[in-house]
Amino acid sequence: MNLLNENVRQTIQRRLQELPGPVKLLFFKENVSCQTCDIAQQLVGELEKLSENLNVETYNRLIDDKKAAEYGVDKSPAFVLEGPAGARVRYFGLPVGYEFAAFLDDLKDVASGRADISPDTQQKLSGIQKPVHIQVFVTSTCPYCPPAVRTAHKLAINFPGITADMVQAEEFPALARKYDVQGVPKIVVNDTVHFVGAQPEQSFTEAILKAVA
Repeated sequence: MNLLNENVRQTIQRRLQELPGPVKLLFFKENVSCQTCDIAQQLVGELEKLSENLNVETYNRLIDDKKAAEYGVDKSPAFVLEGPAGARVRYFGLPVGYEFAAFLDDLKDVASGRADISPDTQQKLSGIQKPVHIQVFVTSTCPYCPPAVRTAHKLAINFPGITADMVQAEEFPALARKYDVQGVPKIVVNDTVHFVGAQPEQSFTEAILKAVA
């Protein structure tokens, strides 16, 4: 049985037709303790059929450990979107529910290699020399989470020194406990700066500057 019904497939296909260029989708699974990897792999397979610009590569995270290390993948399921100019963003856990719209928007931005951010953010972050890692903890039923994921991913697309992840809190409860995720979206920057809520781009910028200070 397909995960995506015909109406949804047609809608997604129209969205994927808007891709300005090719996107590489690297999917990392495992067969040990991943309860959603089979569903994730089926989703990837159905998406791959909807656009010639979506180039899927599937890896076993535990066997293909060098490839996983290259892309900073340390848990499964994981989705890495990589564009022709090198822009990349990561999803850990299923990008379903409200997050699926963000996933489709990310595909378009990654393909173009640029995302819409304010001139003020561009100016403030252009001189950052230290690496930045943003984790956005979400749940699939949170309507406020996709904007936070999109903001983090836009920053990663525009600045090579920034890595941004969506992390499904329900699928990685140990990680959620580590970062004391009691509400979502919970944003963690370089393990040191935390904030909660669908904050504006300015809040992300201030958190990044604080984390690298």
